[in-house]
Amino acid sequence: KIRKTSAMTVRTKEDFLTSLQSGKPIMFDGAMGSALYERGYVINRAFDEANLTSPESVVAIHKSHLLAGAEVIETNTFSANKFLLTKYGIRDKVFEVNKVGVQLAKRAIEESQRGAWIAGSIGPTGEGFGVLTEDKANDISLAFREQIEALTSEGITIFLLETFRHLQEIKIAIDEVRRANSNACLIAQMSFTEQLTLEDGTQPATVASLLESWGANVVGVNCGLGPSHVYQIAVSMVQAVSPTPVLACPNAGYPSSVDNRSIYMSTPEYFGLYAKRMLKSGVTCIGGCCGVTEQHLKCANNAVRMQRSRVATSPLKSKPPSADGTIGSSGSPPGVSSGINASLPTLPLVPIQERSKLAEKIYRIFSNRLDSGKARAKPKDRTEFVVSVEVNPAQGLDVLKRVEIARTLINSGVDVINIADGPRASVRMNNAALGLKIQEGIGCEVILHVCCRDRNLLGLQSDLLGYHVLGLHNLVVITGDPPKMGDYPKATAVFDMNSTELLGLLNGFNRGVDPAGKMVGEQTKFFLITGAEPGAVDYDKEIKKLKLKIRAGAELIMTQPVYDPEVLSRFLDDVEPLGIPVLMGLCPLVSHRNAEFLHNEVPGMSVPANIRERMKRAGTGANAQREGIQIAREMVEQFMDRVVGVYIMPQLGKYDSAVKVIDLIPGYSTA
Repeated sequence: KIRKTSAMTVRTKEDFLTSLQSGKPIMFDGAMGSALYERGYVINRAFDEANLTSPESVVAIHKSHLLAGAEVIETNTFSANKFLLTKYGIRDKVFEVNKVGVQLAKRAIEESQRGAWIAGSIGPTGEGFGVLTEDKANDISLAFREQIEALTSEGITIFLLETFRHLQEIKIAIDEVRRANSNACLIAQMSFTEQLTLEDGTQPATVASLLESWGANVVGVNCGLGPSHVYQIAVSMVQAVSPTPVLACPNAGYPSSVDNRSIYMSTPEYFGLYAKRMLKSGVTCIGGCCGVTEQHLKCANNAVRMQRSRVATSPLKSKPPSADGTIGSSGSPPGVSSGINASLPTLPLVPIQERSKLAEKIYRIFSNRLDSGKARAKPKDRTEFVVSVEVNPAQGLDVLKRVEIARTLINSGVDVINIADGPRASVRMNNAALGLKIQEGIGCEVILHVCCRDRNLLGLQSDLLGYHVLGLHNLVVITGDPPKMGDYPKATAVFDMNSTELLGLLNGFNRGVDPAGKMVGEQTKFFLITGAEPGAVDYDKEIKKLKLKIRAGAELIMTQPVYDPEVLSRFLDDVEPLGIPVLMGLCPLVSHRNAEFLHNEVPGMSVPANIRERMKRAGTGANAQREGIQIAREMVEQFMDRVVGVYIMPQLGKYDSAVKVIDLIPGYSTA
């Protein structure tokens, strides 16, 4: 007998399909087998048998995953088919093991009081390799049929086929699920070799297309050699079958043997980094396989929450800002329009040129030199080019060194200092404090990053109004990185808003309207800036998000660093019709190792093979730094006629590299 609380907390298949269609990411659970092993479960027995012999352990593991953020838990029935249970002498318990597996998952949801979906886990039989005779194929079909019937008897309508290595076997499993329930939600995952193919050489894109054509609602990859390996496969699948959802469930790295035990060495933070990278590449669902603990899931869930806040809920057409700061013909800002009293007129925006010195220079250049994006012309001197350099707070209390660095940069011709908000989700001094010290001590303007991660809606509004009173008017709005799970393992992400929504809120402030849609009688004059990733794996999605941000109020684009001229040229071509100025992002490389790290480990960054090879040939030390500067200079030389300026992010304290990058612009020469 199922109590009402269980029925209330186990979410339905229909709800799951609706969530998939929304495009918002969904969090799956982590490892069951390796977790049982860590709890002392002996490996000479089937892990699925723990449903009968160690039910408390199974429930506890389910609950730990739910509390870490899992929204889908898989039944402990991965190998609960007649072939594999026969090896452990429990062939007669196939039906019971599967039924109890579902019951334990329901119990975990009820006890944790966390609403979640249950997916019936089905793995390969171990018999699907080689040439399948008709008799053998029939025998495999019957094994799947028996397991599916047991799961269905407990109400399972979401089926997860996972870790299959042979197409012919997963096709049989798919057919059996569809035979039992044509309306079931079917998730089909396969595991790939180190060469990023199935054992027969089939490529991930082909696999994804086949699984989709055979009736899978979600396709995916699990297990493998760790997050990096699964990431590459998942991206190929996304590109092949989008918008069909893709699920990626990597291992926690490749296991190492320590004291005769298999230990998965991938850190939770590293796992979370790749979760973020996969989600930004278009993967819809994230989970974990062997070795993935609740700590890994917590880090991944931070990425899921951040990405979920970014997903747009409605397709809006782009309306770029004009030089006077208006957006389209509506009197209300898109981000807050639903709450505005239609009988109250909003205040006219303060013209962009009057909001800050930076805004005035950018829009003068955009209007005159670039003819509002319609012309291409190189700058004749410093008055026709903007340079922003990132200087972030040091860890600790000292600001004097950072102020002096900023002074040196400004004296070298830099226009504005850019200050990040908790970069890499680490604890540093509030960026407004450093910004105020720089602005007061040097007399130059700053650009403050505003991150949605750390403050709730009330806290954000309070800080933003304070920035305005302090004269900090240039804001670049970002959603933010997930919290770093290291020295502060209990840190949580807030994400009451995403960057698009926060732009809308600020646009409302600029019109004298608060987020509740009420006129407040006064207005701010913030200059609103947004980021963009020209090298995003899901490029179409990135452009759609950018258009939403412009509609919400963005008035300037600052790009992520780009090292590939073709990538930036495509982006500028696509942005040109939007009528909005662009600051090109540059991050001068300092070594070959640095180039490889940015390419492989930093979401949104791509360093082409030829650039990495150049850095490799340059060696180390000063030679490598000179080569990195030269690469950045080449990008400036090629695109200075299409952008209003550059946004330079020096690495490892190499602030002089910024000056060396821009001295090819007339008027910036340090010679």
